[in-house]
Amino acid sequence: MFPTVREVLALDPVRHGAPRVVAGDDGLDRPVRWVHVAEVPDIATLLGGGELVLTTGIGLPADDAGLRAFIGDLADVGVSGLVVELGRRYVSGVPRVMAAAADRRGLPLVELRRATPFVRITEAVHALIVDAQLTELRATEEIHQRFNDLSVEGADTAEVIRQAAELSGCPVVLENLSRQVLGYDPAGESAELLLDGWEQHSRRIRPAGRTAYDLDSGWLVTTVGARGQDWGRLLLRWPASGDVPSAQAGEPTAGPPTRLTILIERAASTLALGRLIRRDAEGLERQIHRTLLTALLDHSRPVDEVGLRAKALGVVLDRRHLVGVMVRHRADDAAGEVGPEAAQARLRDLAEAVGQAVREAKLTALTSAVDDHSVGALLALPDPAAEDRALSAFASALHRVRLDAGTGRASTAGVDPARGAGPAAVIVAAGSGVGSLREARRSLVEARQIAEAARRDRRDLPIFRLPHVGLAGLLHLLRDEPRLQTFVERELGALLEYDARHPREQLLDTLRAYLEQGRNKSAAAAAAHLSRPAFYERLARIARILDVDLDSVEAALSLHVALLALEAVRAP
Repeated sequence: MFPTVREVLALDPVRHGAPRVVAGDDGLDRPVRWVHVAEVPDIATLLGGGELVLTTGIGLPADDAGLRAFIGDLADVGVSGLVVELGRRYVSGVPRVMAAAADRRGLPLVELRRATPFVRITEAVHALIVDAQLTELRATEEIHQRFNDLSVEGADTAEVIRQAAELSGCPVVLENLSRQVLGYDPAGESAELLLDGWEQHSRRIRPAGRTAYDLDSGWLVTTVGARGQDWGRLLLRWPASGDVPSAQAGEPTAGPPTRLTILIERAASTLALGRLIRRDAEGLERQIHRTLLTALLDHSRPVDEVGLRAKALGVVLDRRHLVGVMVRHRADDAAGEVGPEAAQARLRDLAEAVGQAVREAKLTALTSAVDDHSVGALLALPDPAAEDRALSAFASALHRVRLDAGTGRASTAGVDPARGAGPAAVIVAAGSGVGSLREARRSLVEARQIAEAARRDRRDLPIFRLPHVGLAGLLHLLRDEPRLQTFVERELGALLEYDARHPREQLLDTLRAYLEQGRNKSAAAAAAHLSRPAFYERLARIARILDVDLDSVEAALSLHVALLALEAVRAP
């Protein structure tokens, strides 16, 4: 936003003074925040850094020590440069001791060999600075307007990312809490190079704060989330070339312009708002569906009234073969962890997916959330022979709907993390078909019980029926859940970061061998193809990094679950 010393020297009022750089050439690209005229030796106490100081030298010290101290004070406060007009104090040139001191401190020292009114220089530079600030303000205003429009239009994730990349001219990446890419725009660069080894690269990007610039990697990062629920990070690489500028001596830490910080925060807010809007899009029709399904389950309304109101909605239940279906996530939301509002939003999102699946499968049904964890559907089929075919079509449609909307792999089109977990993360359970509306409650209750039992079943079945219920695994089905990703990061994050910094060691594989061999160190060392002393030393290092007792059954169990969860998260 600010002109550099080199650009100031190119201005006409300065060129009129026949400028000559006598020291500190390497600092000519420092930004000039302001121009200050001074004729006293202790001016440094009045400066804040970034000023270009103009002087005739008439008030400067006469002794060499005083001149060195004067230059040292200016360098310490971080001025951009010192311009001395010759003729009043110094005729043929500035003292050699002054030039030597400036060169030693890297401070640009410029002589004006012709008399020049300082006011013309200050006017020209300040006009340049003000124009740059106005340009920055206009760019900031455009950013706010652009993302306001995107929020109002309900733009999808891919469009928000594309606009952020277009406005900044920099690559932009959206990732989840497990460092998996949800969407990106390379801004004309190579997507392959941008995303190669992304997870390990991302783990090295550790900015301090919710929005901050990581100088080592050159990424500007902000957290994405709302209502206290963070679900990802938005990253912008600045500069786009990947060459991170370093701060000059005496300057503040180099970083992106303020407008890019504003841009990435507005883009993150737009992504979070879009998620909330989609989750809160439950219409009046869906509310009526819930009223009717709840009435069937708790007998709060006469069955005939339910049938009549359903028919008015276009859902004919009389003289139909009815099948109760329950869809639920494999794990309950713990209000203490995610909060009741987030849990309800997650459930509403699932209800929307179920409703869309019913429409795509061309079925007739009442669909709605029926409790804090389940979405119910009462399918109305023309005859019992259509039951298996209809359930299969519904399960396939639900799979497609949630796959399209869930957190999948990176693509230029992006994805929408508002949908939560992928299609395999839910249980679809169906009760026995019944021949009348009065028996519909039995089918719905049976489906609910099957769904609850199926949470402990390890099989990944498209539909659970009564013969299928048993033990069930959760981890693979919940791999896109932010809470599971947070658990993995909490348990293994320190070790993953260590492995990212030391790719030849890969202590995670050592931990996996130890746990898979039932904590038998000798067997684990053999499985890892390491000597026992080397294997024991690695285990000790893992224990220090994770700050756990690997001999503890509870700690080992937690780590083993986290490892399995990590494998599920990384699974394609």
